Amino acid sequence: METMRAERIKLTSVQSPWWCFAVIVALGLGFAAMIGAVARSSMSIDDPAGRFHPTIDAAVGGVTGFGVLVLMILAALSVTSEYRFGVIRTTFIAMPNRPLVLTVKSVFIGVLGAILTGVVGLIAVYITKAVAGEEAGAQLVFDGDAGWRPVYGIPLFAFFAVVLAVGVGTLLRQSAGTIALLLLWPLLIESLFNLFGSFGREVMPFLPFANANHFLGIEQSVDFHWGPWGSLVYFAVFTLVVFGISLLVVDRRDA
Repeated sequence: METMRAERIKLTSVQSPWWCFAVIVALGLGFAAMIGAVARSSMSIDDPAGRFHPTIDAAVGGVTGFGVLVLMILAALSVTSEYRFGVIRTTFIAMPNRPLVLTVKSVFIGVLGAILTGVVGLIAVYITKAVAGEEAGAQLVFDGDAGWRPVYGIPLFAFFAVVLAVGVGTLLRQSAGTIALLLLWPLLIESLFNLFGSFGREVMPFLPFANANHFLGIEQSVDFHWGPWGSLVYFAVFTLVVFGISLLVVDRRDA
């Protein structure tokens, strides 16, 4: 409990986390409104093929595509900033169980991030539907698991993304490098495998963020070897392996 209280104080006593949370809300809801506006305006096109009917995964794209990245940056900075300013040494002196400190940090930020992104994602769907109108928003319905998964999957994705970010930040211990890797990894590095022909097609089903997107119902030209829930398990296992390695490393090297 003392470790949790310490992490709560460190997170809430500075303004940057609150700004990050505000950015997540702004990105999620602003993107949803933009998608709805584009869909409504496309209804004036005479050719039905040119009309845009957003789906739920598109409505929550501001959260899954951008908001979670901001959350990952926040989680990574919660570690790298402590290394930069030497706070981590004081923390480890007060709480010698280093793996416990990082685990509590990950769980605390992960739970907060999961709740926030989940709520914003749900609101985003209704904003998109309201702005788009009845005709353009015809596909924005929660119909079965495929309809609900892009929404209830957001908190799960956000939680494991935070754990991954803390693990990467612990391993690199440097803010710029960690942020660059966390941004380039899902946005650029994984997509580059499309350029490698048959080799890339073989590797794509095993990339972590591609599997996370598969779980969230985001369309990809990837032939996965398992279903959406298998992709979530794969992403979770990958995350826990990286985080486990970071726990081993931090327990053995100097702060």
